[in-house]
Amino acid sequence: MMRTRPLKVALLGCGVVGSEVARIMTTHADDLAARIGAPVELAGVAVRRPSKVRAGIDPSLVTTDATALVKRGDIDVVVEVIGGIEPARTLITTAFEHGASVVSANKALLAQDGAALHAAAQQHGEDLYYEAAVAGAIPLIRPLRESLAGDKINRVMGIVNGTTNFILDKMDSTGAGYQEALDEATALGYAEADPTADVEGFDAAAKAAILAGIAFHTRVRLDDVYREGMTEVTSADFASAKEMGCTIKLLAICERAADGGSVTARVHPAMIPLTHPLASVRGAYNAVFVESDAAGQLMFYGPGAGGAPTASAVLGDLVAVCRNRLSGATGPGESAYAALPVSPMGDVVTRYHISLDVADKPGVLAQVATVFAEHGVSIDTVRQQGKDGEASLVVVTHRASDAALSGTVEALRKLDTVRGVASIMRVEGE
Repeated sequence: MMRTRPLKVALLGCGVVGSEVARIMTTHADDLAARIGAPVELAGVAVRRPSKVRAGIDPSLVTTDATALVKRGDIDVVVEVIGGIEPARTLITTAFEHGASVVSANKALLAQDGAALHAAAQQHGEDLYYEAAVAGAIPLIRPLRESLAGDKINRVMGIVNGTTNFILDKMDSTGAGYQEALDEATALGYAEADPTADVEGFDAAAKAAILAGIAFHTRVRLDDVYREGMTEVTSADFASAKEMGCTIKLLAICERAADGGSVTARVHPAMIPLTHPLASVRGAYNAVFVESDAAGQLMFYGPGAGGAPTASAVLGDLVAVCRNRLSGATGPGESAYAALPVSPMGDVVTRYHISLDVADKPGVLAQVATVFAEHGVSIDTVRQQGKDGEASLVVVTHRASDAALSGTVEALRKLDTVRGVASIMRVEGE
């Protein structure tokens, strides 16, 4: 039997995502009520600009006092889609203190202070759900946190930023340079006016921290994630990738060490073979590849951003939280029992593609090979092209640690015959 008294929802933020959440709550009200077991009512909407016309939202619900809204005491669920660290952090903890559960899409806050937020939720017996914080509409957090809870996850690798994937895909498919592809992404609305958070990997790093924490039952903060942007990727890098049967993606990679004693989390451009499922992810889409002991290899794919896709994830969490509230239960909280150390980037082992500008004369290859050998880095293939006294030397290594490769490159720069290191890129997905 359905309860007639509605569950009250406070919405913090009414931009692209928030307005879609409000719209779906209104247009799908009967279906949501049937799925939850009680009606859900939008009880208030906190915004910065109250004078803005918001179609489908009763103006009497709009307020600029978000703190008063979450302190009302009759709010069942607070939906936070304002982003940033403050005032979101204070508003969320205040919501817990006043008896409300929280649904958030705030990746930056969760990556920085997820442990404290989970602790506050547990202290007050409330839920904290955040499916929309990673990969938009793609169901990912819940499968990692619940569906695979009985499995051992060893690796999570994926494309978790649609803007960067659009830019790199455009460079790959059309031969465009970075700036040209970025300009197109901006014109189409895929890139912000200031794209730094996307193209420098900050957005993906926050998502990597969240994914690593859930996958490995370990607290991983944003500061633990190695981050490298994609602004230095060139058309020449794509040409080299194609010669290897690869393409280039900005990847978030979270791994458990082979001995199981530590984890790593990193974001950087990488070459991946065209045969890998992630290589076929085009445009602004996201995809995450999960490897576990029992389930094997799984891939989650779909739109990773945008108002409607992200709102879909928010509403999925809202339904779950409301069901929990009706039953008097709470969903899974933080699982950090493993408490594994997060290893530095220097310990990460992978393959590398190094392009060198060298003098075109006898003995250069031998000198370069000697440097690699002295630093314990094994060479897989070498390709050399020369003209008019100058040459390019492309070296692809076997698996080596980042620290060993860094030492190798430093030594190479000291050779008189090496004019410069044109590019260094990791090779993943093999």
